[in-house]
Amino acid sequence: MNETAMGERVVAVARGFIGTPYRHQGAVKGVGCDCLGLIRGVWQELYGAEPEVPAPYAPDWAERAGEERLLLAAARHCGPALPVAALRPGDLLVFRWRTGVAAKHAGIAAPENRFIHAYEQAAVIESPLVPCWRRRIAGVFRFPEMV
Repeated sequence: MNETAMGERVVAVARGFIGTPYRHQGAVKGVGCDCLGLIRGVWQELYGAEPEVPAPYAPDWAERAGEERLLLAAARHCGPALPVAALRPGDLLVFRWRTGVAAKHAGIAAPENRFIHAYEQAAVIESPLVPCWRRRIAGVFRFPEMV
């Protein structure tokens, strides 16, 4: 499958999660997921199994730990981060809320400068990737090709 077709597949799977309620540590379409759970659920649909299961985490894990767990996991499973200018639909986006704090939000790039993410106190939604979101991107990763 070429990269464009793979990106389209990732977006289609992610869009299938839209409307799933926000649930901390959840990863089940239609039942509940958080931003990491969305990525985990998409990965499961694409590849059949997760490459690793994250340890339990508190809502403030990034502020307390200070480790770049999300960026490191993305690089482990998707390869090195790409420049933001290379962003394409289907790419995994990792966001940092503020300088000096570990990145702790994730979503999937969609066509027309949008992205899909699990929004706390809401659900999985598709949002415009407006400048206030774009400047928070800490990493862009491409899902590996399906074999």
